[in-house]
Amino acid sequence: MTERRPSARETIALVADDSTFTELAYPARDCGPNAPLDWQGYDDSRARGAERTGEEESVVCGTASVAGTRAVLLAFEFGFLGGSLGQRTGDRLESAYTHARAHRLPVVPLVATGGSRMQEGMFALTQLQRVARQSTLTREAGLAQIAVLRDPTTGGGWATLGAGADVTLALPGAQVGFAGSRVRPPDADPAAYTAQAQVAAGAVDAVVRPEELREELGRWLRLLSGPPAQEAPVPRALGAPDLPATGWEAVRRARAPQRPHAGAYLDAYFTTRVTISGDRCGGTDPEGIRCGFGSHDGRTVAYAAQLGTATRPAGYRTATRLLRLADRLGIPVLTLVDTPGAANDAEAERQGVGAAIADLFAAVAGARVPITTLVIGEGGSGGALALAAPGNTWATPDSYFSVIAPELAAAILKRGVDEVEATADQLRIRPQDLVELGVIRGVVQG
Repeated sequence: MTERRPSARETIALVADDSTFTELAYPARDCGPNAPLDWQGYDDSRARGAERTGEEESVVCGTASVAGTRAVLLAFEFGFLGGSLGQRTGDRLESAYTHARAHRLPVVPLVATGGSRMQEGMFALTQLQRVARQSTLTREAGLAQIAVLRDPTTGGGWATLGAGADVTLALPGAQVGFAGSRVRPPDADPAAYTAQAQVAAGAVDAVVRPEELREELGRWLRLLSGPPAQEAPVPRALGAPDLPATGWEAVRRARAPQRPHAGAYLDAYFTTRVTISGDRCGGTDPEGIRCGFGSHDGRTVAYAAQLGTATRPAGYRTATRLLRLADRLGIPVLTLVDTPGAANDAEAERQGVGAAIADLFAAVAGARVPITTLVIGEGGSGGALALAAPGNTWATPDSYFSVIAPELAAAILKRGVDEVEATADQLRIRPQDLVELGVIRGVVQG
């Protein structure tokens, strides 16, 4: 027997603080029998859906507190015609988004839908354009949209309210995909249409268990709706305080396994933090970069931190996604540079590493919010520079920044292995060299 899906109001109760949900007034629409296409039996189908669920439409909209933060909730009722979108669904969604903008509230779509409503034909399909416009207006207003994907989230509901949100969470076992189960190719792999598969593909940020959803959603809402910092303060150095004597010593110290890495810096800097995952283009880079939002001294700061490995195209695109979201929400950004360089294997080239780096350069250059950068390890060429803030980059004593790794520089210059150390000195890559050259603002201490 198939497990019963939680209703819209049960889902609201799962995320909303007790006795805080207030349903919004819905706009009225004058409709004739079986409107708008005179589809015979449509009114009867609606009546059966209402009797089965107690709802008059496929979405319930209202305001509530979620772990203490007010938000507008858009909860779909799958038991009402499969949670499908029709004209009256669009009326309710548009009205709710308008209310959110008027009252400066974030929006939380709690999605469970099979897509557009067949009985309304193209009138139903065009509701996707309507929803997309409301989402865009809300994004331009600087308000966060955090979607929760329930079972199922398919069709236009996934392609607008789900995939179009700033952050996308999903419940375990949720079916998530553009194609619903009845329209997929006969040889389709069902595993590809799961929430976990979408996380692996970079389209969903995380799978969250129902019992943890209110707390996790509340954490996101507090960080994306709370007061942002004026500027991300520079983190203190966590490693050795003394400066390297030579360029090669700087390289050796930056590459030392025991040197503090990004995780240690993020733990020391933030009291709480959340992570975005994926580039929304089919990729993730969990070993190369970590991006998200955190609380520093009670105010929100966004972060993009390289993890000491070669950064892959999906990592750069995820960082670009983070920067552009932070910029829309007015949240300052902290970047931690630590990479030997961009991934340069054939697969990275096929995945568009050059274009991904170019887009990140553009996002940094065009950001309206302040960006603070700390080089905490290796600063390898353009793959590191793409994440660095022009005019506001700092370094730790156990780091270096170079146009290219000394070994590669020596090879390009047709020098022998015995000349690598001298080449490192010539490149002037020590933190103190970078300060003297005016490349960075200063060297931070503990």
